Amino acid sequence: MPQNDTTIIGFHQDEDGHWVAELACGHTQHLRHQPPWQSRAWVLDAQARQEKIGQSFRCGWCAQGVDDDNLVPR
Repeated sequence: MPQNDTTIIGFHQDEDGHWVAELACGHTQHLRHQPPWQSRAWVLDAQARQEKIGQSFRCGWCAQGVDDDNLVPR
């Protein structure tokens, strides 16, 4: 994997109902579907989310060197 790439290990919804990807590096990433700004209709479908688990994901937090504030428990 290229530097700053990780994998998606799961999903959960935040308190506002937005989907959040849980990443193997320990970070999380909101994946909103809010057209026309963010078009990710797949995140609304349970089967489509399941198909993304295990796929490579470029972690913006890792790219920025973030290592604590946005970590989720492993």
